[in-house]
Amino acid sequence: MFRPAPRASGYFRTAYAQDTALVQTRAEKTSLACFLIALAVLPFAVGPFLLDLACQVLLASIGALSLMLLTGYAGQISLGHAGLIAAGAFTTGILAREIHAPFWLTLPASALTGVVLGFIFGLPSLRLRGLYLAVSTLALHFIVIYLGGEYETKRGFSTGIVVEPPSLFGVTLRDGRAWYFVLLAAAAACLLICINLLRSRSGRAWLAIHTRETVAEALGIHIARYKLLAFIISSAMTSVAGCLFAYYRGFVSIEAFDLFLSIQYVAMIIIGGMGSLLGAILGAAFVVIFPYVIEALLHLLPNVQRLAGDIFAVNYASFGVVMILFLILEPLGLVGIWRRVQNYFLLWPFKQRSLAGGGK
Repeated sequence: MFRPAPRASGYFRTAYAQDTALVQTRAEKTSLACFLIALAVLPFAVGPFLLDLACQVLLASIGALSLMLLTGYAGQISLGHAGLIAAGAFTTGILAREIHAPFWLTLPASALTGVVLGFIFGLPSLRLRGLYLAVSTLALHFIVIYLGGEYETKRGFSTGIVVEPPSLFGVTLRDGRAWYFVLLAAAAACLLICINLLRSRSGRAWLAIHTRETVAEALGIHIARYKLLAFIISSAMTSVAGCLFAYYRGFVSIEAFDLFLSIQYVAMIIIGGMGSLLGAILGAAFVVIFPYVIEALLHLLPNVQRLAGDIFAVNYASFGVVMILFLILEPLGLVGIWRRVQNYFLLWPFKQRSLAGGGK
């Protein structure tokens, strides 16, 4: 699903180079520069709690971007995202624990694990669609969690696998600010990879398959090849996110990868806006920050001590209500809201009228 430029923007492209540029206008360049400066200053302007929250958003953004490629663009439903993150995390934890493998070995090994799992569990997509495909990917989650639990039990790691901080260029990553910049670089690299993939032949094939598979096949697109490619690339990126999660948290345990984590990632791309990389990032930020906002609001209520044991239940219920509201009232997600705001300022002070209303 290609997204058009905001209406009445006043910018006209006269060459292919202008149309394919990542940053096209002076306003976009200025906004991007200000945003990058804000990201660079952020870890020095906030406390440890907000810094950890920012790192969580960056980690979630990698997983949300990879799922958006698979579901939002290629149209392949997956409920095994938590299993892929667990696969990358357990690959890192086992290699670091058993052979003391460095970061430069565990990272590609985690990606390779994702490639293998993506290929194996992408094969059902050649025959299954919709709910049946979702159930087949759900099996991935349970298989990975079972294998991880067996490893923990047999090795006696009842509380999880402890992972030592990695060392990059001779510097051990222990400080939250150092982790912030590493995760920021990883999320930025993931975003650039996704953007370039979508501008390539593969990205156009995914969009065609998502729009109408029969027509895409009639146009000469190899459906099986590009479906498997979508699963493989998405799974590899997700497993890399699991590797970074293991190092950042310092331990790996099956309790961290429950089925609700998969639901959260699906919610990220729905709330953010399907078919949009910006929507994946906005959705990741929303889903990560939302529980903390609910908890802060609960603490403003009187007799909050009585609700101490029900905070998690309130979070789950609120999360479900928000998902329903977005599906019913805002199917385009947060990115749809952002585009309307953007169009409003581009058209201001002129009022935008709907053509369906007859100009009234």
